[in-house]
Amino acid sequence: MNKGIYIALSGAVLKQRHMDIFAQNVANSNTTGFKKERISFRDYLIPADNASGVVQDGRSMTQLSEQVTDFSHGPSFRTDNPLDLAINGDGFFALENDRFTRNGNFRISPDGYLATQDNINVLGDGGPISLEGNKIEISTSGEIFSDGISVAQIRVVDFEDRNKLKKMDGRYFYSEDSGQESDAHIHQGYLESSNVEVVREMVQMVTYLREFESYQKMIHALDEATSKTINEMGR
Repeated sequence: MNKGIYIALSGAVLKQRHMDIFAQNVANSNTTGFKKERISFRDYLIPADNASGVVQDGRSMTQLSEQVTDFSHGPSFRTDNPLDLAINGDGFFALENDRFTRNGNFRISPDGYLATQDNINVLGDGGPISLEGNKIEISTSGEIFSDGISVAQIRVVDFEDRNKLKKMDGRYFYSEDSGQESDAHIHQGYLESSNVEVVREMVQMVTYLREFESYQKMIHALDEATSKTINEMGR
């Protein structure tokens, strides 16, 4: 088979993967604290057929290198809910079970702890944060006051290499590394939007779709050329 088909196929597969990522980003554009995904690729050479094995007429193929998370900040918006928190700066809210998030849409759990909407407890300097009282105030440093009394300090941590964080879904990350304390500020009554720019993602999706179609046409043309050559040689 013509090696050009393999080269074109490698490009088509990569464009398809790109479109899947764009679609995933757009689907989560309204998910609070969501971080969009990006993929990178690398080129490598496949040798021409020859007895020596030396590359004399190499062909460049494309291969998926890695899928990475874009940790850039999303814009914040005001909710006036005292349990909604947004991080201004680098860092993540520390949760139980080695989970971390930028989604500060919290509530008080049935057990009386500050928790996510999925009932995962938020961690403070002394573990899960128990909240009692009618008036909850949270300073920019993360100190929590219940009816004017300091009860806990929210843990906001960051990581030297965020690429080692394992993305669990659109909201949570997992790491066995507990991270180090962050100096980011917390804004009470705000939430962080996703960092997805929908229009840009859609434009890129259309661009990659056209490139994918070009690869399809190239594969079809190469296949027809190979078939024609075989038929004519047979005659």
